[in-house]
Amino acid sequence: MDANNTAVNEANKEENTNWCQSVGGVVLKGNEVLLVRHTYGAGKGRLIIPGGYVNMRETPQAALRREVMEETTIAAEPVKLLGVRFNLKDWYAVFLMDYVSGTPNSDNRENSEALFMDINEAVKAPDVPDLTRVILQGVIDNADNALSNIPFVSREKNGEYSFYGI
Repeated sequence: MDANNTAVNEANKEENTNWCQSVGGVVLKGNEVLLVRHTYGAGKGRLIIPGGYVNMRETPQAALRREVMEETTIAAEPVKLLGVRFNLKDWYAVFLMDYVSGTPNSDNRENSEALFMDINEAVKAPDVPDLTRVILQGVIDNADNALSNIPFVSREKNGEYSFYGI
């Protein structure tokens, strides 16, 4: 691919991104959690859960599957909603995910490392930021209380709806 095509693809990707909606995933494989070492911004050099922005016309669950695969080469499936962080500008939804397959590999762009770490060690690690630590401690203490996807049929015409509740 030449430089012009790369620039066009990047511009299309930027235009297709919903900058107000983002997702994160806690991928568990046994007692280990998938983490990535972030390469930019406030999280630079720190271990965080994988995730990213939702594209236009993409569900949070589809965005999360895509982001986890792009960042780590791990296939995982969202199963429960752990929590939502929001303010006047945006929202960030965090899902518990079942590991499906793959070996962690860094994308060498957004992260410099992708790995599975014992979740109890991760909450104590000095290079895990506060929000990731709070999310992981919540999984340790309350994963069984997370909101489950409850199927239902809707008459709306805006695509498939998801309801996570008790």
